[in-house]
Amino acid sequence: MSVTVRVPAKVNVQLAVGGARPDGFHDLANVFLAVSLYDEVTVSPASSLTITCSGPDAGQVPLDRTNLAARAAELLAARHGLAPDVHIHIAKDIPVAGGMAGGSADGAAALLACDTLWGLRSTRAELLSICAELGSDVPFSLVGGAALGTGRGERLTELEVGGEFHWVFAVADGGLSTPAVYGEFDRLTEGLAVPAPAASPALLDALRTGDAPSLAGALANDLQPAALSLRPSLADTLQTGTSAGALAALVSGSGPTTAFLTKDEESAGSVAAALLASGTCREARVASSPTAGARVVGA
Repeated sequence: MSVTVRVPAKVNVQLAVGGARPDGFHDLANVFLAVSLYDEVTVSPASSLTITCSGPDAGQVPLDRTNLAARAAELLAARHGLAPDVHIHIAKDIPVAGGMAGGSADGAAALLACDTLWGLRSTRAELLSICAELGSDVPFSLVGGAALGTGRGERLTELEVGGEFHWVFAVADGGLSTPAVYGEFDRLTEGLAVPAPAASPALLDALRTGDAPSLAGALANDLQPAALSLRPSLADTLQTGTSAGALAALVSGSGPTTAFLTKDEESAGSVAAALLASGTCREARVASSPTAGARVVGA
């Protein structure tokens, strides 16, 4: 028997970052939208815990116990006195190290898949508790849709979305380390008064009403200056997309993927074509939001 779970990527339509805390983390107001780019994680019984991966940039995915999918299996097994003896296969389609929570998505998917395979019937609260142990973005990968993440981003309040939003994601060559981007944020803000992070009322209202132009005016990412400092070439990608007709552009999370909000699906196709033709990115992916979180698609 095996269990397959499909799990979406995310885009941060707002990422407000507070100053570094004593534990090294930052308080966040992180507005997540799940988008229609997916990984599929399949787990099956095995003699020991092993991981394989296929798909774009699969060679960059760790196949040891540092992979969040492996850690998810171990944490769930430990809570129930089980051995985490499963083979985990990750079919990647979410950009790797691209600021779209691909690793976090795989952790959430593996958790749900193992829970299903082992017949544990864990409650949503139990699964979310393990997700929060795994990482700040993992709980949202389980929940999907739209949500405001506070604390480190792991405390979620689900949000209402009144329509469909259309996106283009420009995939850069090479990744950006999330810790490195936060470190650069700390360097750039050293000595400055960093305000406490808070969700934008205008942005939440734009989501609720499904108003793409209003959402475009409210998109914000406090990590963008740090990502651009580490990867200046991203500025050309952002400019190319907006010149091609995107309503707005921003670095997705810690980058280096850049996100372009468009007025409709047709416009998304035009922006993607312009980005590819410009040579400022390796790949341009069209997607929509919101979409469901991790869910079992085969068992």
